Amino acid sequence: MADTLRRLTNTSSFSVLQDKLESWHKDYHVISCDQNLNRCCELIEITAKIQGQLFAILNLTAAEGGHYAGVDTLKTRLLPWLGSCFSMARPSVSDDTSLQLIQDSAEKDRKIRELSASHENDLQKLETQLCSARLQLESVRAELLDAQKELDETKSKSTTTFLATEDEILQLKADLRSAHEQVDISKRKLEALDDYERQIRLLRDEVSYLSTEKAMLQARLVRSRSPSPLSRHSRSSSPGRSESPTRAQLTNSSRHARLVSRFNDLYAVERLDAQALLRRYISDLEMVQRIIFIAVVESFKTAKLAYRQFRLRVRKTLSTSHFGPESLEDAAVDYIVRNLDLYDVQTSVNDVINAMNVNPRISFPPEVDFVLISSLIREACRVAFAMQTLDPPLDLGFATDGELYNDIKYRRSYDSEFTAPLVMYHVWPALMEGNTVIVKGEAVTRSGALWSRSRSRSSSTSPVRSRSLSPTRSLAFNSRRSLSPGRLRASHL
Repeated sequence: MADTLRRLTNTSSFSVLQDKLESWHKDYHVISCDQNLNRCCELIEITAKIQGQLFAILNLTAAEGGHYAGVDTLKTRLLPWLGSCFSMARPSVSDDTSLQLIQDSAEKDRKIRELSASHENDLQKLETQLCSARLQLESVRAELLDAQKELDETKSKSTTTFLATEDEILQLKADLRSAHEQVDISKRKLEALDDYERQIRLLRDEVSYLSTEKAMLQARLVRSRSPSPLSRHSRSSSPGRSESPTRAQLTNSSRHARLVSRFNDLYAVERLDAQALLRRYISDLEMVQRIIFIAVVESFKTAKLAYRQFRLRVRKTLSTSHFGPESLEDAAVDYIVRNLDLYDVQTSVNDVINAMNVNPRISFPPEVDFVLISSLIREACRVAFAMQTLDPPLDLGFATDGELYNDIKYRRSYDSEFTAPLVMYHVWPALMEGNTVIVKGEAVTRSGALWSRSRSRSSSTSPVRSRSLSPTRSLAFNSRRSLSPGRLRASHL
């Protein structure tokens, strides 16, 4: 009993009942009727639980007292309270009102029976409709099974036809693949033929140029060994005629300044435009800068070769009708200065692009071409061609990856390691006049440049980094690299 009483005390049931009563009293006029009834039922349930626990304690207490202990208390307090709780109050309804209520109840029962009968009729109708719907569903299922059988038969027939068609498609694909291979082989042969024709044309021009130089040198050698008295008399009698300056000599300084300024504009404007254009397709900034540098170097090489060929043609044309105070060489240079627009710059641009396509140090995405930077190549060729008309001519300084950094020829780029002594790669070449630096170039210096250079060389031959070359083009490239001494000298003048 004591344990039961202690548990009742610990649960604080009356405190919870009191709190719920106060909360209900506060919210009585705010909440709805259903909520008030729910709270009242909740309180009744709590009270019943508490009364059940109290009756259990009462039973245990009476059992502990024996048969006669507490009998008077139960008679005087519990029994009268139970009698008052279960006593019924006198009804306040009259006989007439009770009769009216009975009639209303009978009327409601009749209506309920009628509603039940109508509901049963409706239910029977619905069952009849359900049976008809089931019959229709069975017929639809039968039709569906028939359609499924027909579909399976059609599928089997279609599979047989598809297998035959698939064999034909495979055969056509094989024929198409072989046709593509034949076209690729024809393209490679055509490219190789174009390269051979261009090499033959260049070799013929160089042979013609070297033959003319040889003839001129032999003529000079003969004249120097056996000078005639008439020629000595003519040279001594007219010293002022050979000293008259040509237009090229008069404008040499102004053209020099203008071309140096144009070279600086190439670095500041065209180079940045080409770099921004290439960065759309190549994410590697180093590769973009290498491509631009090689494009400028190849442009100068091609423009110098074109200048020599153009000068050779001009000298050959003027040699038959030239007589004047200036030499034939000065007359040819003066003619070139006056007619720089006759320079076929588009041929040089094509030659530069072809040379870059076989350069092993650069790579390019297959969906684009070096024609993207043709504007930079065209302007560099024009500037280089015009620089050859100066006296002395301007040229680019020799540059190679891994060389010792020279502060006189180059300035470091912003991302260089300023303590590194070797050049990783070049951003822009230096402009030279003989051995004098006119305009500094730009280079990137990094630690371990030699190791990086060897790694880049080994990776440039892989099919992932380099442009894929056909065997004929690679053979043409190797033959281009192994030049004769005369060609080597002509290409590096």
